[in-house]
Amino acid sequence: MTRPDPHDRDIPDAGTPQPSRIVIIGAGHGGAQLAASLVEEGHPGTVTLISAEDDAPYHKPPLSKSFMKAPDTPLQPLRGRTFFIDKGIDMRLGAEVTSIDCRGRRVLLADGSEIPYDRLVLATGTRARRLAVPGVEQEGVFHLRTAGDARAMRRALPESGRVVVIGGGFIGLEAAAMLAARGLSVEVLEVAPHLLRRAVSRQVADAVTAYLEGQGIGIRCGVCVDSLGGEGRVTSVRLEDGPELQADMVVVGIGAVPEVALAEASGLACDNGIVTDALLTTSDPAICAIGDCISYPQAQLGRMARLESVQNATDQARALAKTLTGKPTPYGALPWFWSDIGALKLQIAGLAHDADEDVVVQRADGALQSVYRLSQGRLVAVETLNSAGEHMLARRLIAKGITPDREVMASGDMAALKAAYAAARARRGEARRD
Repeated sequence: MTRPDPHDRDIPDAGTPQPSRIVIIGAGHGGAQLAASLVEEGHPGTVTLISAEDDAPYHKPPLSKSFMKAPDTPLQPLRGRTFFIDKGIDMRLGAEVTSIDCRGRRVLLADGSEIPYDRLVLATGTRARRLAVPGVEQEGVFHLRTAGDARAMRRALPESGRVVVIGGGFIGLEAAAMLAARGLSVEVLEVAPHLLRRAVSRQVADAVTAYLEGQGIGIRCGVCVDSLGGEGRVTSVRLEDGPELQADMVVVGIGAVPEVALAEASGLACDNGIVTDALLTTSDPAICAIGDCISYPQAQLGRMARLESVQNATDQARALAKTLTGKPTPYGALPWFWSDIGALKLQIAGLAHDADEDVVVQRADGALQSVYRLSQGRLVAVETLNSAGEHMLARRLIAKGITPDREVMASGDMAALKAAYAAARARRGEARRD
């Protein structure tokens, strides 16, 4: 990756801690964690955290679940407002960044003010992918991404008896399970042949489908939406070559798009996200980036990748805080993910992009417990359903590059898996510290 001319200005050396002004654009999980970690790492300069939202940093996963359970359920703060005040973090809420002056090292805001920086960090996250069909702009159609989106949807629930969820990914299925638990009639539409197609194994997808259908949720896969009916307020969903489904509410969950507009306008390299190196530095040496908006050298895959994960964003923030305070730390944490779909806790350790073999574990009653996913005989990912201890052990196995015998994995026996883990480490002469 070729870096641009640093415009004849000295760039603070990441290996030399010094007083400096660090500005963070985006106060989601990654941005808020970075601000906190910079303080914890002893950053000697100022930290400014900018958010376009009026709400203080909050947990986003509950928006499609617990936040919807009651009209007065509050947001779950990532940290209390007093934390940012006490730590001297300058938090700017409701502040829209319009542009970045890379040559002058300053951020320009919509209100005409500007904030100078020595190091800038983009933690801009993603925006909801919009459904592009006629009728999508009507009332009653929701793309769930922010607290504002969730509040608007929650206000509409009392008048919404029939809900159509478009998209069979994590957000759509979490919302579907929550809405069904509230007594609403829910139908899920997915263009792919089965739910969660790009996220999990077919076995896990089938288990999730069976669970949702058991909750009274209709599932239609391999269908395309033609348009949304209504006259200002949605009343139906029209399918291509299919029936017209009645709906008082439509929830769209068809993925997310990285927020790269500021980066592109600033001339930063972008390719499926803002391109960074292993130290999370962009093509401008004074600008770094973290979280869902970046494409970075993913250590497990050995190639560039963009991941959407709370864990990925917060771990990148911790690594970058070390780098910006004089302790260069390449990011190489093992990814892991989770989704609470009703009573199902789906957890994923590792990345199964190249998996070519699955080892399936079933409980005594025949229910699916987990799927061990291998690539050329090497364990690369483990998907579990309501098996938290197994998930934690799987993270250790994959991080250490340990692949137990297939018979051991197929047994799902925690004692046998732990013994295999310990034996592999003993053969390597590694001391147990976990």
